[in-house]
Amino acid sequence: LASMFILAGAISAVMNNTPVVVMFIPIIAGIAAKLKRAPSQVMMPLSYLCVLGGMTTVIGSSTNLIAVEAAFERTGEEIGFFAFTEFGLILASVGALYTLFVAPRLLPYKESLGDDAPLSGKHYLAEVTVHPGHPLDGAAAVAGMFKGLSGATVRLVIQNGKTILPPFDGVSLSPGDKIIVAATRKRLFELLKELPGLFGTVGPDPGGARREERLLSEAVVAPGSRLAGRPIREISNELGEGHFIIGIERRSRMRRGEIADIRLEVGDVLLVLADRTWVQALRANRDILLLEWASEEVPDFDRARLSQVIFLGTVGAAILGVNIAAASLVGALLMVATGCLNVRQAARVIDRRIVLLITAALAMGAALEATGGAHLLASGLVSALSPFGPGVVLSAFFLLVAILTNVLSNNATAAIFAPIAITTAQQLGGPGADVTPFVFGMIFAANCSFATPFAYQTNLLVMGPGQYKFMDFVKAGVPLIVLLWLTFSLLAPLYYDLG
Repeated sequence: LASMFILAGAISAVMNNTPVVVMFIPIIAGIAAKLKRAPSQVMMPLSYLCVLGGMTTVIGSSTNLIAVEAAFERTGEEIGFFAFTEFGLILASVGALYTLFVAPRLLPYKESLGDDAPLSGKHYLAEVTVHPGHPLDGAAAVAGMFKGLSGATVRLVIQNGKTILPPFDGVSLSPGDKIIVAATRKRLFELLKELPGLFGTVGPDPGGARREERLLSEAVVAPGSRLAGRPIREISNELGEGHFIIGIERRSRMRRGEIADIRLEVGDVLLVLADRTWVQALRANRDILLLEWASEEVPDFDRARLSQVIFLGTVGAAILGVNIAAASLVGALLMVATGCLNVRQAARVIDRRIVLLITAALAMGAALEATGGAHLLASGLVSALSPFGPGVVLSAFFLLVAILTNVLSNNATAAIFAPIAITTAQQLGGPGADVTPFVFGMIFAANCSFATPFAYQTNLLVMGPGQYKFMDFVKAGVPLIVLLWLTFSLLAPLYYDLG
């Protein structure tokens, strides 16, 4: 469990924290379940470690990028990719020790909601047809189970026209065999990701061109539907290309046999893997009703390795000194040009609320500087604490930013306090003073978003799975902020030679 936490933190150093947490939530939840630990004891540490990892490199979080850009505009000095990595690793290591060994003891023990939520326990009958090169081609049953189908109940195997019922001892799968399984929608979706090609493909893929976005959707046979009483094989051909009916759910019992031969009844729910255009066309169909809220996008693994190469190339270019904005833009354009993303998927990533928030925060920072507000705040801080030395001023500045980042957003805090950090450093040491300690201190402090759920997006992401309340973040986050503040206050004057 600790190794997975550390891995998540390490990845967060070169990748946005939010998708890292999204990827690791099911992994950490699975490990916690095997260790019989409550999700409430592991989800918040996952968020905290990703934030700690993000404070070690320039691209570790959007907060760092905003602060670095603001500093460049005011000083003209570029901050390198690993400029604050060394000190950031010290703070991250101290924070990681607290997060791994102390924070879980401060968090409540709450059992998982499991799969008892509405609709999550609904089981579908699904059919898998084995073909040459299929993930299950050649698979042999071990203790009555086929490798790769864990979490799904194998009801029967159709082999050479004969129906084989469990147990399946001695049964090996070969092309042409059909497997009928029962599983929840959640497990079928996981199988689609774990075993690409398990249920076949959707539509043609001419010339190696990327298929459209694939959605996993649910559709209900409507009352009075002309499809009622007809077998799935027949209606599947009638509904046209671009879809594949994976499974069917019915409240009453169904006959044993191939899914394609089952005759539909009113109220049957079909689980369909389809192209987006097919799903959109289904909205006008009155015989089968699409459940819009139940549509879920399925990852396309055809370009998985290519997307990894582009991502690593983008990070590598930034490390070698290429302008981060230019490298990121080229990487994003390559993702679209090579078919890893289409334009619609790429456009969905741009969150207008975040753009407006950051832009407004930058405007507030500029206003503080233009009106003398930044100078006024810096003067007050310096005049009050300068007799105690620059180390004390830096410590107080760190604490102020760390408190406000949990009330404002971390991005807004970075944008507003970047000019204040530079002005404070210049007032202490003159116009030519080294502003690095205050800029880096502001970056570290702005990343201390641990004490409230709305301080950072990753905190909100783990709030549901961990069943946390507001005060749970306060109890675990405030000690971590104090620990990082004390560590920074003790080591920064020595590290940056502030006297």
